[in-house]
Amino acid sequence: MQSPVNASGKRPARRSYDARRRRQLAAESLHSVRTHARELFLTQGFGATTIAQIARAAGVSAESVYKNFGSKAGLVRAIYEESLLGAGGPPAEQRSDLAQKTESDPVRLMERFGRFTTEISPIGAPVYLLIRDAAASGDASMAALLRDVDEARYRRMLHNARQLVGRGLLRPGLTEAEAADVMFTSTAAELYETLVIKREWSAERYGTFIARTLAANLL
Repeated sequence: MQSPVNASGKRPARRSYDARRRRQLAAESLHSVRTHARELFLTQGFGATTIAQIARAAGVSAESVYKNFGSKAGLVRAIYEESLLGAGGPPAEQRSDLAQKTESDPVRLMERFGRFTTEISPIGAPVYLLIRDAAASGDASMAALLRDVDEARYRRMLHNARQLVGRGLLRPGLTEAEAADVMFTSTAAELYETLVIKREWSAERYGTFIARTLAANLL
């Protein structure tokens, strides 16, 4: 069927389907689900929070939550992975890789690692602790997620250690496995829990401590 001719004798251009706008709205909806889910999980706990509650808070159907995240554990995984991006701008992992490639002073590099920790830990550590506690309560899906999260974090620390070894920035005799263990321990959510949540350190003080700990043990 042809478009009608307007008064000027020309057919008006068809309105193209705005796929980009649709994708944007879908992304905003998923972000709303993650945001409300995070608030409910951290306030009520994993077991007490239902998909139906999350869906109501986000203004979507429970079916759409299941369709996009699969399960409560899948939703927690998405929230945790989002936290690793950092507070905005390029993902923190990309900025960390860039710092490792461009920073020539190893002490300043450790300070940048500390700043990344300051940025990410307040976002990611509470979600990790949620996963840990749900796993400890006997939830099999969260126990599996905990293993996945720990393995992924260790692989990331090993990647960082290999970068440092490759550039000759580590103390002589220190292996990449030893360096990875130091970094894995220093970025553990349990350390954040002890110093920031329990001892009420500021995030900035905590990040400085991490930078100095890394420098003392790696350089």
